[in-house]
Amino acid sequence: MKFALVNPRWTFEGSTYFGCPEPHFPIELLCAEQMLHKAGHEVLLVDAHMEALTPAEVKTRLAGFGEDFLVVPTAPSYLFWRCPQPELRVPRLWISALERKSVKVLIGPHGSATPRAALQKTGADVVLRGEPDQTLPLLPLLPWETISGCAWRSADGALHLGQGLGVTDMCAIDALDYSRYPVELHTHKHHVFPGHGADHIRLGAEVEFARGCPYSCTFCNKTLFRNKFRERDVSAVLEEIDELIARGVGYVYFIDEIFGVGKQVRTLLEEIAQRPISIGFQSRIDLWNEESLDLLGRAHCISFECGVESVTEAGREEMNKNCRVGTERIAELLIHARRHIPWVQANLIKTDHDDAALVAQFQSRLKAADVWVSEPVPMFPFPGSPQYVETFGAQPDETAWERAHSFYLGLFAARGYSDIQEQHPLPLQQLEQGAGTCAY
Repeated sequence: MKFALVNPRWTFEGSTYFGCPEPHFPIELLCAEQMLHKAGHEVLLVDAHMEALTPAEVKTRLAGFGEDFLVVPTAPSYLFWRCPQPELRVPRLWISALERKSVKVLIGPHGSATPRAALQKTGADVVLRGEPDQTLPLLPLLPWETISGCAWRSADGALHLGQGLGVTDMCAIDALDYSRYPVELHTHKHHVFPGHGADHIRLGAEVEFARGCPYSCTFCNKTLFRNKFRERDVSAVLEEIDELIARGVGYVYFIDEIFGVGKQVRTLLEEIAQRPISIGFQSRIDLWNEESLDLLGRAHCISFECGVESVTEAGREEMNKNCRVGTERIAELLIHARRHIPWVQANLIKTDHDDAALVAQFQSRLKAADVWVSEPVPMFPFPGSPQYVETFGAQPDETAWERAHSFYLGLFAARGYSDIQEQHPLPLQQLEQGAGTCAY
């Protein structure tokens, strides 16, 4: 069977989206490509975002391939599945514009939380809930009701919802093959800023070492996918990194939900220290000590982003951070990290427990040591996150995205959004209808 994997050309005009709008490696599609090849299927992967392609240009490529299944993600890159744009405007427009008669398959966070709404809004035929790497190859082989996380519409329009969620065995993911992927187009270096260690680097990349997280922070939208913590084999990750180095990549960003938890992290860092590559990632500071932070310096870490969330223990407890150290120790470790790493960032979330004077005091101390500290940012109650259940008192239904979006706009319109967001986002209904979309 033939599978076409298409990453749309993403646009976020009018959205509350606060992820990075730049193109990133669509690792979810690259992993799926590997699994599909292993199962004997033919695959065409088209990254319209990286190649700046129009729907018409992608349509021409698909015409020469003649796929049986068209696979489209509902959010850009695994890196942003846990904080996706609420609207399904882009997947809907692309599925419509491509005009394919093949089976249209959605993967991503929206269908994982609200499969019926995702199918209705986009016109897709099938949703794979959870992680699709190892469930996509089963679509031509098994009855769909036996595939974990599969949901589909029958000819009469009825929704059929299978049991469970797709979960991937990370040991099954070998080094990804980039021989057919346009690595050289990826000049973006995620979460690296001018003057902080990468000005001489031409190409960046994203790599996945581990998936999932053992913590259960209320604001994190990872429950319905990438939940349980798993590591890949270190040798596979290093083989992948070496291939990227050979293609001219000088910086890799680990897309892991939380880098620093696994048993093989030190081994990986010691190997990276011997290679001409710089790294960046997200983590939490209580996973590190002075010795391991020194190792990060030797491993050419240039971007170290930490979720502190609150400057009080009560605030962190409210978000179920399960932080193992106090605020004073957090500050000490962040300052120590900055002695070795050009960019160290501490992220704060708006919480009622944090007095503005305490926040200012924490920020002032860290900024004096050249640690970048965010202003406390508003958090979106993503459907599927514990915060959604706490906010609305129920699991997400098919209007969950509208409910969460309306709540978010009402709560923060007067108080202000993050400085990396649209300051005048549109209502979700307008976004879903295509408002704010630029022409390709």
